[in-house]
Amino acid sequence: YNLLIYFSIEMPTTISLVMTVYNRQKYLPQAVDSILTQTYPHWQLTIWDDGSTDASPQIGREYALRDPRIRFVSAPHAGLQHSLCAALATANNPYIGWVDSDDLLAPDALAATVEILDNYPHVGMVYTDHVIIDEANRFQCLGYRCQIPYCKDRLLIDFMTFHFRLMRREMYDRVGGINIDSYVEELEDYDICLKLSEV
Repeated sequence: YNLLIYFSIEMPTTISLVMTVYNRQKYLPQAVDSILTQTYPHWQLTIWDDGSTDASPQIGREYALRDPRIRFVSAPHAGLQHSLCAALATANNPYIGWVDSDDLLAPDALAATVEILDNYPHVGMVYTDHVIIDEANRFQCLGYRCQIPYCKDRLLIDFMTFHFRLMRREMYDRVGGINIDSYVEELEDYDICLKLSEV
């Protein structure tokens, strides 16, 4: 008898993604779908609902039932900074990032950013270009911030790291994460990028 044994070796999950949601039923399915179609499959996604009153919680639960890499959390409304901070606190993989619930990731976004972090240990964060689309997902233009090369000093006046960012969890922790007591209301992504640029 010839016995063939097939087995697979699962690659460890390396990316924790979070998506905070507040009344985004119109955009949420496409945003999650853009993560599901990533060419890099080793991710986990936490959809953190911030007390939505529309169908967003139902949509989030359905995705969590559909794919074991997706987790849905329903929380009382606390605002973006508190929700994002709480969601990121649950992220326990080496790389973390967040996706806005009305944004779409290009299919190779995770593969391209992971490759940089994997191959360049001195890099703490990598960010992507972005394009502006309309409600029908039609291309409008390349985001103007994509034309600005990264510069630590210029970051003080031009937020060129505006787009999707993937960072090392250890670096996020090193700079203290998101400061929910910050006076910079709703600019938590800019704040974290400024802090990362210092180190």
